[in-house]
Amino acid sequence: MELDKRPPGDGGEGCLVGVIRVPVKIVALIVVLPVRVVWDLLVAFGQAAARHVLRPLSVYVLQPVLRGIGRVLTVLLKLVFVWPWVGLWRYVLRPVYAHLLAPVGRALYAYLLRPLGEALAWVGRGGMRYLLAPLAKGVMWLVWAVCMTLFVWPWVGLWRYVLAPVGRGLLWVGAGFHRYVLTPVGHGLAAMGSALYRYLLRPVGIGVYRYVLVPLWQVLVWAWHVAGRIVRAVWRGVRLAGWVLVGWPAAQVYRHVLTPVGHVVRDVWRTVRATVREVRADVRRVLFGGPGGEPVRSRARTLGSTTAAGKNAPAPEISLHEQKQG
Repeated sequence: MELDKRPPGDGGEGCLVGVIRVPVKIVALIVVLPVRVVWDLLVAFGQAAARHVLRPLSVYVLQPVLRGIGRVLTVLLKLVFVWPWVGLWRYVLRPVYAHLLAPVGRALYAYLLRPLGEALAWVGRGGMRYLLAPLAKGVMWLVWAVCMTLFVWPWVGLWRYVLAPVGRGLLWVGAGFHRYVLTPVGHGLAAMGSALYRYLLRPVGIGVYRYVLVPLWQVLVWAWHVAGRIVRAVWRGVRLAGWVLVGWPAAQVYRHVLTPVGHVVRDVWRTVRATVREVRADVRRVLFGGPGGEPVRSRARTLGSTTAAGKNAPAPEISLHEQKQG
């Protein structure tokens, strides 16, 4: 007697599961299955066309034709743009240069240009040595004499005979004024400032620091501590009011409203996902045969447990946070 290996039916799913699962199955059979079948047919047709039509056509028709056209174009281009110029250079220009232009150029250089260059160089060296060099030396001496007369000697005479004596006289007057006037006045002002600091400014500063600044600093420190205590008390009151007005109501809304709504949404999502998996398994069984089962990698984990849940494992009614608090 063979064992019945069919998966047990989903029991206790409720009306909500049935209402969601039936439309999902209908949509999957009407939309998903035709689209997938058409897509598979198009893929198979494209692969067959590429394998049995396009590839042989490219290998046995297009490539030989293109290679022949390339060879014909290569020969034509060489015939038009390469071979005429190669023949012109090989049979016309190079013989003319080798047998006519080169000997004429060598003879012209040896018997005309070279002697003419040597003669011009000799004339240039003689002119440079006996004409241009003395003329340049005379011009440089004249320019030096003019520049010294206009820009150097007048200023040297002015400095030596006018500015230097006047500067030495002013320096002597300044030294006498510093020694006999500024130094005694400075010593008197220094003695007066020392006496003023010792008998007036220092006692006044000590009194102001001791009887004004120190008590004022103590008052400011005491006021700072008092203000800190007042601010801490106000902050505690604000924090308590914030918890009473915002924190506690938000916690209650999260616990008693958002958490149940999240559980409902989670159950609906699990139901839709299980329904889609069943439809996929049925379609696979109808198209390819064999038992349609859920893949191992599609198993989900429950919110309140760390182990993988099976297809029919019921989800916990409360969240993991509430289980820990309980």
